[in-house]
Amino acid sequence: MLTVHQFPCLSDNYGLLLHDTDSHETVCIDTPDATECLRRAEAKGWRITQIWNTHWHPDHAGGNEAIKAATGCSVTAPAGDAAKIAAVDRTVSGGDQVKIGSHSAQVIDVPGHTMGHIAYHLPDAGIAFVGDSLFALGCGRMFEGSPPQFWDSLKRLRALPDNTSLYCAHEYTAANAKFALHADPDNVALKAYVEEITARRAKEEPTVPFPLSREVATNPFLRADTPEMQARWGGDQPHETFAALRAAKDNF
Repeated sequence: MLTVHQFPCLSDNYGLLLHDTDSHETVCIDTPDATECLRRAEAKGWRITQIWNTHWHPDHAGGNEAIKAATGCSVTAPAGDAAKIAAVDRTVSGGDQVKIGSHSAQVIDVPGHTMGHIAYHLPDAGIAFVGDSLFALGCGRMFEGSPPQFWDSLKRLRALPDNTSLYCAHEYTAANAKFALHADPDNVALKAYVEEITARRAKEEPTVPFPLSREVATNPFLRADTPEMQARWGGDQPHETFAALRAAKDNF
């Protein structure tokens, strides 16, 4: 059985530990804060045996060396970003698999936020770790990729089973909700979602993980190929509509 332990760290990151009760392996999904990741694992009685990085940014890979030094764990990183990541033992890209115990995770290429960004999907557990590629009601800033590339990445994530629970790396949902309402004001499902988000955050509850099915219906970036969003934001092709949305969010 797989268990995910999620905890806040840094200013708005989530740390994520994936534990297999059968093999007793523990994977640290990204390493935003080495001290906190190690402390949380120790409190659970878990030993970190692997790190799976999603991309190179310091709040995702900056703790690799310290955690590896403390535990002797192995580090798996995206091939496209590996030159910027410390202590890498194995590089992977779309179509590859990684394992925790008997459970396999499919690697999905999701460039756009960075050129080598990847996600990890564990189909038998119905979960995916998406880093900064997709957020609840948002997506990552397009620091390195192009609109067609990033749109293709989002389509790959959107094609996962509807019941997939998505773990992103930041608690950005309240801010994303404000833009989503601006971008798609007539979306009834979105309005209901935002009410729930507002209530959760008022109680300081996390909005992560979140179901893919709800994002498909409400996340403006995943809806860039719908007639409603194209009519409102322009673009003859979905990636053009996505580009308009991303530019608007950057300046919102």
